[in-house]
Amino acid sequence: MYDVIVVGAGPAGCTAAKALAEKGYKVLLAEKFKMPRYKSCSGILIKKSMGLVKSYFGEDVPESAMCTPTENRGMIFTNDAGKEYRFEQEGLNVWRSHFDGWLAKKAGESGAEVRDGVSAFSCTEKDGFVEISLHGANNYTESARYVLDCEGAVGILKRKLTGEITGYITTFQTFNEGSIDLAPHYFYAYLQPELSEYDAWFNVKDDLLVLGVSVKDMDKIGHYYRRFIAYMEEKHHLRIGRQTKEEKWLMPHIRPGCRVDYGVGRILFAGEVAGFLNPMGEGISAEMESGYCAANAVMGHFDNPETVQEVYRQSTENLKSYMQRQWSLVGGMAGTFREME
Repeated sequence: MYDVIVVGAGPAGCTAAKALAEKGYKVLLAEKFKMPRYKSCSGILIKKSMGLVKSYFGEDVPESAMCTPTENRGMIFTNDAGKEYRFEQEGLNVWRSHFDGWLAKKAGESGAEVRDGVSAFSCTEKDGFVEISLHGANNYTESARYVLDCEGAVGILKRKLTGEITGYITTFQTFNEGSIDLAPHYFYAYLQPELSEYDAWFNVKDDLLVLGVSVKDMDKIGHYYRRFIAYMEEKHHLRIGRQTKEEKWLMPHIRPGCRVDYGVGRILFAGEVAGFLNPMGEGISAEMESGYCAANAVMGHFDNPETVQEVYRQSTENLKSYMQRQWSLVGGMAGTFREME
């Protein structure tokens, strides 16, 4: 019997697992992918994320997790009218596989059992504990007093527990050798509706040009990607020599009000699966903070499960308010997101 089983070794899961394990709780951190896990992501740590890493993990992000240029200087938005907004802020440029791998390593060093290549496909609350079905080399079950679901946008546990089907945004990005007339130290987001159904973006990682679009209709990826490439060629003299990789991913479609699902009984949701996601896919800070709050709620009221979820909700009120303000800001910036204002 574990005290807590954490599902998903991303920023939310690793933060929660480390916080619990270092206080002496028996923790299993289960990850469906083999470590180091990869996630399609900008890999930009904003100043807030850097501070949370220092606070929760006791040290700065190691150089081994970074890519060049290591320094990120902020975000530059272009709205639907072509107006540019600059948000200068210190940040870091990392590979998510290396960053998440380091977080999981720190959780393991704190005493959590880290088990990769293991998928969770159902969980059932029983009398005083939760039984969770896992699949690795074979099917088996484990039990815990609590389960923290940190699977991300497409988590299967939440879907089975609540019966709800979350709306998704599909992201598509490519990595390319080439050149462009843009400073490599910024993350660029383009909100023009002719370029995507959500947003398009550009950044640089280890001298590779990363270009992406996000859509509501997956069949329109090619259409919008071609438009975006043509736009970047015309506006910023993009020249692609060779494409080295392409990838698709899903993220939750955040709706007006920024609904958050905190959990069901002894099963808590944290990170994207709960609905914590800031504009332009900045989820790392929200994942870490929500994972930490969920862990603290469990630790503070371990023998009173009826109060854990409410304490978790209360402790994330500022996080949710921050998320709502960020979405409102983008809503006031571009008609594409007007409903979020």
